[in-house]
Amino acid sequence: MAEKIVALKVDVDTYAGTRDGVPALLEDLAHFGVSATFYFSMGPDNSGKAVRRIFTRKGFLGKMLRTKAPSAYGIRTMLYGTLLPAPMIAASFPDVLRETEQRGHEVGIHCWDHVKWHDHLPRFPKHLTAAELGLAGAQFEDILGHRAETTAAPGWTVSTDSLEVQDAMGLSYCSDGRGTHPFYPVMDGRRFRTLQIPTTMATADEILGENGITPGNIHDYYLARVKDGLNVLTIHAELEGGAIRASFVRLLERFAAEGIRCITLGEAARRVADVPACRLFMGELAGRAGKVAIQGEQVP
Repeated sequence: MAEKIVALKVDVDTYAGTRDGVPALLEDLAHFGVSATFYFSMGPDNSGKAVRRIFTRKGFLGKMLRTKAPSAYGIRTMLYGTLLPAPMIAASFPDVLRETEQRGHEVGIHCWDHVKWHDHLPRFPKHLTAAELGLAGAQFEDILGHRAETTAAPGWTVSTDSLEVQDAMGLSYCSDGRGTHPFYPVMDGRRFRTLQIPTTMATADEILGENGITPGNIHDYYLARVKDGLNVLTIHAELEGGAIRASFVRLLERFAAEGIRCITLGEAARRVADVPACRLFMGELAGRAGKVAIQGEQVP
């Protein structure tokens, strides 16, 4: 019988998520002896500017209401970059990044400005894409004393330019999209050389409030969908480390009881062999407002 493995990817989007959610997750993961890969937003928290998506992304308002986002993220976070100044994230909490790494977790770059990347990447000139990752990389190195080996795109939003810049950074792997198995991306006819490890499972904000799924039973949803081999689950510091922390603890308890092993994405990358090239495209995904990077068919 094949082993069931879950690679845990933690997206840290906000100032509050870094300050409060990450320490909570470090405590819970330590309790179960589990390591994960944390991707930190490094620059300003402009979360308040995301309110524009109500007008630009179909389904965004419904998702906000379904997941109770204002209470989950907090009113201050919802105002950063608009009525309140945007606080700097990593520079405010360098010890959180250091402690995450010191505890044996992987630490990577999520972005410089999460909202800016998520909402405007398709319109970035290449030099701005490079600048966003360059700023994040410099801050990362200043705090942790070494270069980042992995990045993960905010909102699973990519472009050929972002993939090209990642190749130039000499990364070990990235986790930019949604899919079924590790692959090398081919986008708009261009082939890139940085390994992609896609998220394979739905995220909590995509499924909560749908089909009777609640914080009290979401662990059952995940357990029923863990397949043999590698699964990749993305969680968020602001949710699983905050508003639905108890739900995540129940999930870790059930993983342990069922013999489902949790690993980092780096370990997953080291385990893969005979990796195919696959098309990567921006498309619709159930539960998300706007397009995300999706793994397509294998390319010869």
